[in-house]
Amino acid sequence: MFYHDKRLQYKVRVDKPNPAFARMLQQAIGGVEGEIRVCLQYLFQAWGSRGPVKYRDMLLETGTEEMAHIEMLATAVALNLEGAPASLKDEFAKDKMVGAILGGMDPRHILSSGQSAMAVDANGVPFNGSWIVGTGNIAANMMANVHAEASGRVLATRLWEMTDDPGMKDFLAFLIARDTMHQNQWLAVLEELGGFSGQLPIPNSFPQSEEVQGFNYSFVSTNISGDSQAMGRWSEGPSIDGKGEFKFVKAEPLGGEPQLGPPDPRGHAQKEEMTGNTGGISGLVDKVKDALD
Repeated sequence: MFYHDKRLQYKVRVDKPNPAFARMLQQAIGGVEGEIRVCLQYLFQAWGSRGPVKYRDMLLETGTEEMAHIEMLATAVALNLEGAPASLKDEFAKDKMVGAILGGMDPRHILSSGQSAMAVDANGVPFNGSWIVGTGNIAANMMANVHAEASGRVLATRLWEMTDDPGMKDFLAFLIARDTMHQNQWLAVLEELGGFSGQLPIPNSFPQSEEVQGFNYSFVSTNISGDSQAMGRWSEGPSIDGKGEFKFVKAEPLGGEPQLGPPDPRGHAQKEEMTGNTGGISGLVDKVKDALD
């Protein structure tokens, strides 16, 4: 069950409405780096969480906080759109070029939402649920969460740079601060589980003796000229998990050439594809049909 407090988590103030900036803020709502993504990611991880209850509770509380961030961003979009023209005709009359691009604003903020935020990114592309990561493996989830918060913080800092509005800068600085905490929060979970290196490779429950040995700690160079510069911490010395030694190896083909069978006649390939070297189309088709019977 979820409850709502009508007061915002942090103040949202817009001193000078800017419809173009409202469109940019949409990326922080419905983009791949946005708050809908982290909100649903943390909640779905929580709803499927097994094991110690504290991890479920933590994810639930943080996912719920992210709802508050969506609410604040939606409020910021609405306040910035209060300066949007009620009539596109008026904009065209002022300046044809400005009218053509609406000063950078999204026309759907007028046509579809009535000067309100939408569950879309800055280009109007709807939020995509396939971006949500919930693996059922807590270490894999925490790694995904660190990435989500890192990319979200990058976006928030770019938005901060793109506005001169004091209210928007203050609000974005709050979101940036929360991203700082959440990055550290997810890394703290990994540390509590035994340290970053102790969780590798994920899942650490799979016996590494079953891996094809010799490939689990080798950097494979696919540079055919042999002058690769891709050498560093990952190509020599002890592995990050302390369970192997990195090495640099040149790629080589070990699998031979693939040999595929003839086309299934029920798939209706071209006649020429089905001829092969068997002495004619009809003979090959009969052989394939016999094999399928």
